[in-house]
Amino acid sequence: MTIGDSELKVMKILWENSGVPMEAKQVSQIAGERYGWNKNTTYTLLKRCIEKGSVEREDPNFVCRPLITKEQIQEEEINQMIEKVFDHSKQELLTLLLQKEGLSLDKIEVLLTLIEKLKG
Repeated sequence: MTIGDSELKVMKILWENSGVPMEAKQVSQIAGERYGWNKNTTYTLLKRCIEKGSVEREDPNFVCRPLITKEQIQEEEINQMIEKVFDHSKQELLTLLLQKEGLSLDKIEVLLTLIEKLKG
């Protein structure tokens, strides 16, 4: 499932509410304050999310509930980037991130611990 940048902003608002259903007018109010969107823009984006299956609409009151998690979107976006930019190589992505990112010794220790766990 591909989610556009604006749709992702709507999803973030829903996720920030801990997955508890929100009325569309609440989402619209937050989006207006945060992004300067009007009601129609937010409702259009919510409808797109509903059509894509990432949000469920319940009536009355146009109540919205996220059907996908932030982690699912993160995984999908990373997989698409690995496919498009790194020719399916997770190793190339990790190498680039580790070389470019200034990691503290604490963070390096966390990564090494994770690697050891993955090794079994």
